[in-house]
Amino acid sequence: MGLFDFVKDAGAKIFGGDDDKPKNKVEVREPSREDVERLQERKAASRLVTMVETLGFEIEDFSVKVDDGVATLNGKVGSQADKERIVLAVGNTAGIGRVDDRLELEVAEPEATFYTVKGGDTLSKIAKQHYGNASKYPIIFEANKPMLKDPDKIYPGQVLRIPPLEA
Repeated sequence: MGLFDFVKDAGAKIFGGDDDKPKNKVEVREPSREDVERLQERKAASRLVTMVETLGFEIEDFSVKVDDGVATLNGKVGSQADKERIVLAVGNTAGIGRVDDRLELEVAEPEATFYTVKGGDTLSKIAKQHYGNASKYPIIFEANKPMLKDPDKIYPGQVLRIPPLEA
């Protein structure tokens, strides 16, 4: 699928903040800025893997690498929908500005459209724009579970998947 852009400071806050700083200094030498950044990126990658696993996606050999706000995803998933949901779950996380999707599919399927929520948007408004029918908003809601838990709780900067309508 390729690279996807996200609003880096929007989304779920799973990386912490001051909690990431070591409480007891064990090293003899002062860590370099690069050492600290690499450690933070490894922690971020580990937390992203845990988050995706917690969401219940079936994925083989899943790994994440984070480098300067870019999350690179590797592994094998069973469906296009799960692949896109994983990309969205990772990309809609504070601190991630781009997702490099290198996930493999077991069976090729049509891709969904990604849509970035704007102020004043509702799922009905988005459904009207993409499907020509506001009452089709449940399709978008279902396509974004488990990241969305309530169809009324979307926020500007959030990226949603808009699946193609089945014939």
